[in-house]
Amino acid sequence: MASRRNLTDAETLELYRVSLENANKQPQIKAILTELGYDTAVMAEGNALLSETRKAYDYNRIEDDETSAAYAHFSKLKAELEGIFDIHRKKAKVIFRKDPVTADQLAISGPMPRTYMKWLESAKKFYGVAATDQDVLNKLARLKLGAADIATGNALINELETARTEYLREKGESQDATKLKDAAFSKIRDWMSDFYEVAKIGLDDSPQLLESLGKMVRS
Repeated sequence: MASRRNLTDAETLELYRVSLENANKQPQIKAILTELGYDTAVMAEGNALLSETRKAYDYNRIEDDETSAAYAHFSKLKAELEGIFDIHRKKAKVIFRKDPVTADQLAISGPMPRTYMKWLESAKKFYGVAATDQDVLNKLARLKLGAADIATGNALINELETARTEYLREKGESQDATKLKDAAFSKIRDWMSDFYEVAKIGLDDSPQLLESLGKMVRS
């Protein structure tokens, strides 16, 4: 290859593009490769593989970008809910510190759960109970925690769950796209490996022509 280091997917695609294009357009190279079995039909196979790999690579990048965007949206909503839930929970713990039954109903007894699902279930229970129990709402109002605040919390929970579903869907699609891309690269790498071996044989006496295919020749 052009270098001993591992090439990125983008660099690999560019190397193969240059190699195949020069092999098709440089008359001397084309003539030599044709004699060694790489005629127009065989070269068309390589170009088709390159096109397929390029499409798989571009599709994978799109899916990765969509996954990143979905995760960023999910993370933003999670941070927003964490911020208001922490404040609301602290207020409720003060108000119901002598009422363990209600504290348990609101899921505010003990420390804030650390794992995502336990934390989310705690928030859902807190806002769900508060939204349907007028007595709880009346007591929360003492520390300026009203029905609108509870409604905001419930709305954020719904948005967060939707965002997480979308993120996990995008993540799955991205992983599938990565498998397709890797399979495409595996096929073209195998084809190009044979191509380069044949090219080295045919162009052994013409190092400059070999370099036009992206093969570095030691001086």
